[in-house]
Amino acid sequence: MTRRIDDYALIGDLQTAALVGRDGSIDWLCLPRFDSAACFAALLGDEDNGHWRIAPQGAGTCTSRRYLDDSLVLETRWETRTGTVKVTDFMPQRDRAPDVVRIVEGVSGRVEMNAVLRLRFDYGSIVPWIRRSEGHRVAVAGPDAVWLRSEPPVKTWGQQYATCSSFTVTAGERVAFVLTWHPSHERRPALVDPFESLEHSLADWREWVGRCSYRGPYRDAVVRSLITLKALTYAPTGGIVAAPTTSLPEEIGGVRNRDYRACWLRDSSLALGALLAAGYADEAAAWRDWLLRAVAGDPADLQIMYGPAGERRLPEVTLPWLRGYADSSPVRIGNAAVEQFQLDVYGEVMDTLHLARLAGIPAERHAWNLQLSLLGFLESHWREPDEGLWEVRGPRRHFTHSKVMAWAAADRAVRTLEADPSLPGEPDRWRALRDEIHAEVCDRAYDPRRNTFTQSYGSAELDAATLLIPRVGFLPPDDPRVVGTVDAVRAELTHRGLLRRYTPDSGAVDGLPGGEGAFLVCSFWLADALLMTGRPDEARELFERLAGLANDVGLLAEEYDPVAGLQLGNFPQAFSHIGLVGTALALAGDEAAG
Repeated sequence: MTRRIDDYALIGDLQTAALVGRDGSIDWLCLPRFDSAACFAALLGDEDNGHWRIAPQGAGTCTSRRYLDDSLVLETRWETRTGTVKVTDFMPQRDRAPDVVRIVEGVSGRVEMNAVLRLRFDYGSIVPWIRRSEGHRVAVAGPDAVWLRSEPPVKTWGQQYATCSSFTVTAGERVAFVLTWHPSHERRPALVDPFESLEHSLADWREWVGRCSYRGPYRDAVVRSLITLKALTYAPTGGIVAAPTTSLPEEIGGVRNRDYRACWLRDSSLALGALLAAGYADEAAAWRDWLLRAVAGDPADLQIMYGPAGERRLPEVTLPWLRGYADSSPVRIGNAAVEQFQLDVYGEVMDTLHLARLAGIPAERHAWNLQLSLLGFLESHWREPDEGLWEVRGPRRHFTHSKVMAWAAADRAVRTLEADPSLPGEPDRWRALRDEIHAEVCDRAYDPRRNTFTQSYGSAELDAATLLIPRVGFLPPDDPRVVGTVDAVRAELTHRGLLRRYTPDSGAVDGLPGGEGAFLVCSFWLADALLMTGRPDEARELFERLAGLANDVGLLAEEYDPVAGLQLGNFPQAFSHIGLVGTALALAGDEAAG
């Protein structure tokens, strides 16, 4: 039976991540990086595509689960007829090789445990050759090698191309399993002590969370969201992936299934703002530095997304042997939207680097010259239609949000030069560009009859992205056109209290069939807009409903189906957690942000 998306919890080592179900099964894990091929892909197929389950014999879902303290160490507990047992899952921050550690501990009574490890490399398509070596199991296929050991040793046997074991724990007894990956042509990495690794992992997270400066309301939800953002950060470079998964559907049975294991530029300013506001200047600086490396080069070649290390080639292909989550196919890896022209990313890059300067992050010497190059390209191309921030697969349009962010790019250039006149540049030229874009948007994107900005020039369609108009400073929050846009978007795009990106219309806008759920970050934007336009009680009520949609361990997917009560889309989603942090801090005010 297909598990709900929100049945999963996240563990990771800041270079990759795994999803652990309520039944004790790890159904998704890519090694050694977020965007590597999965060795457990049951999430998008079935158990034959790879999983690793440890649970009491005959047990179904767990009794309860939680993260230990403010960490990414997951504790799952079962209360059975014969006793109680808990399994602690985590991935220690790696030295060289990635490890998954699972510690089984008896709490009371006597519990018979079963474990099944079914490795399938290359997204569930390759059965490895498994043998014994040095008293441990090793699985090898092509470039991949995975070792499994237990402490104390537990008897294992092969069955149906899986490694199985059965053992008993009583109160106080602990059995640890460690799974380690390495390139098959290299020697086996040094063994890690699972019990020491647990203590070190908890200490690492305590130290990191201790740096959080936020002391306002909703702190538990804010801290969990910040931990999730940290977990989605590729530590070697500072890049933040949008999600650790691919192809979790925006509609059950639909085709809106995309790979989100990449770093989107449009997340940059929002992520940077959330990290800085919570006191994480080092992470913000690493994200800024990743951004500068990724976008360096010809501004005409600027992409909307890059790989975790800044890779440019993200070709999209389908995996026909995977049936998809809940039969939602196709399953895709890579993302064809990387080839799109999206005007707004120039604004996001300029806004991110401007925000970094304001926060006192030391400027890179070459950053301003790079910004001037981007702005020069934008000056020649801002009048062109694009695919917009929602990455439509239909015809290009003059999207309002894209033009607003082009305005933001010119505006941030002017502000930077006003703050530091020693920098090279032409402030009068950028002011003129800013004014020209502003006038055109107000003339062509605003519908005076309905008192709202529309999705694109000449369109009747509305778009949740226009809620960002006051946030980026294009118009003040008390401007009647802003208030009218907030009211119109809420009235026309709300579905059972949550906001859609735009109205599903069988592909007329985005070129895709079918519908989708409510887009969670858009609802956070609505809460922000309500707060900015003088309706704090309504903003707080919406925020509390959104925060309440998180699963039992505080995680949010990309979307939510308010009819079925299901989280939808890739999970957990950085954009949703960025939205939660931003809105919580806005509601709390500056005094709580530290």
